Amino acid sequence: MLEGADELTQIRLKKLEELRKRGEDPFLHTAFPRTHSAAQAVALQEEAEAGESARGEGVRGPVVRLAGRLMALRLHGKAAFADLQDESGRIQLHARLDRLGEGPFRAFIELDLGDVVGVEGQLFRTRRGEVTVELASFRLLAKALHPLPEKWHGLKDVDLRYRQRYLDLIVNPEVRRVFLTRSRVIAAIRRFLCERGFIEVETPMLHPIAGGANARPFITYHNALDMNLYLRIAPELYLKRLIVGGFEKVFELGKNFRNEGISIKHNQEYTSLELYQAYADREEMMRLTEEIVATVAQEVLGGLRLTYQGRAIDLTPPWRRLSMAEAVRQVVGVDFLALRSDEEARQAARRLGVEVEQSWGWGKALTAVFEEKVEETLVQPTFILDHPVEVSPLAKRKPDDPRLSLRFEPYINGWEIANGFAELNDPLDQRQRFQEQMARRTAGDEEAHMMDEDFLLALEYGMPPTGGLGIGIDRLVMLLTDSASIRDVILFPHMRPRG
Repeated sequence: MLEGADELTQIRLKKLEELRKRGEDPFLHTAFPRTHSAAQAVALQEEAEAGESARGEGVRGPVVRLAGRLMALRLHGKAAFADLQDESGRIQLHARLDRLGEGPFRAFIELDLGDVVGVEGQLFRTRRGEVTVELASFRLLAKALHPLPEKWHGLKDVDLRYRQRYLDLIVNPEVRRVFLTRSRVIAAIRRFLCERGFIEVETPMLHPIAGGANARPFITYHNALDMNLYLRIAPELYLKRLIVGGFEKVFELGKNFRNEGISIKHNQEYTSLELYQAYADREEMMRLTEEIVATVAQEVLGGLRLTYQGRAIDLTPPWRRLSMAEAVRQVVGVDFLALRSDEEARQAARRLGVEVEQSWGWGKALTAVFEEKVEETLVQPTFILDHPVEVSPLAKRKPDDPRLSLRFEPYINGWEIANGFAELNDPLDQRQRFQEQMARRTAGDEEAHMMDEDFLLALEYGMPPTGGLGIGIDRLVMLLTDSASIRDVILFPHMRPRG
């Protein structure tokens, strides 16, 4: 018996014990071959009816074998109706004493909600119009020892829903649909890129240097090598090594890890698409970004217009393009390009109510103002361009203003959903950028980029002009599924321990 089991669980445990005493296996050891899913069975019955002049109750469909979870059981004297749920949906079952026999009928009505069963029988439609399986036989495949929750919706249950996602998936069909959509999004992205000549690669999750982005890493320890390693914050520097090695179009879909805060749009473990294309520039990467998002939306939504939390959004390319400095000027009225010193920039940010540190330069002050004052205003798809070099250590400089980079970020619904640039391939400039980042680390900036000598060595062998792009899969799925929190699109988000 399970320790501390409640009364309902104890009743189920007694049923389990009785089954075993009778020599019945409550957890089937052999396969249960199915002929159809619930949805396919419904379609079969509709097809049978379409081929008959008389429609409805009188038309009998074929015999099917189905399996799934028992979600409802309704007794009607010497008959019973039940709902069987599998991945495709639900179908009704009809059990009759005179057809099954005394023993099997009693065994059927003693099943508990949540039990996994296999059934066989003929399809028909009831007088109320519901496609149903007339049971000829059934088999208990797995006994559920806990009752399913009766009421699962609402904010009071949200913590438990994330902790016990399997229950969430069982009782909330709309949650299953979100994750089926997520799977379709990822499959569509892979198909899109492979059709355009990109190859999918895998790069390390454990890095000796936390590189490819400005972020605080998770640290782990490698016993055999006796060294600290970092969970990757980005695959960028390894993918660029492949461009140096002669692969011209590469992408990776996988996890990144950043030891930072949690919010409705931030999770420390998240999924990203990162790709690199030799001989491409920023403009080409922006067009590719629009095309990826539009293609995926068309495939999973059937169109390019959607509503997110009541906001109407149109993903139709081309998207608006706006420099970061111009976006800030339009919203708060301050032209940062006219400010020539770091101190002027810090003072301007503080006057706007944005906290900045004394060690921050012009570029980081501008970025902080943009993030606090402008991001949330970018509801319709907008490319923000020309980020400061100070916060873009891996992007090429803009030729007409060395303070700025050839970087872009698309924003939708006030979120950054991707990041890309014309990749810096000058090894001397890259070394100088890393040195400036290391100075910031020495000054206390834990997110500043580390020095990576091996990556610099790779660049010194020559990397062709390259465009790069990273897309946050979780945020894109949030947008396409109208999900309010990033945890709603991650199957098993990390949670604080209970208590």
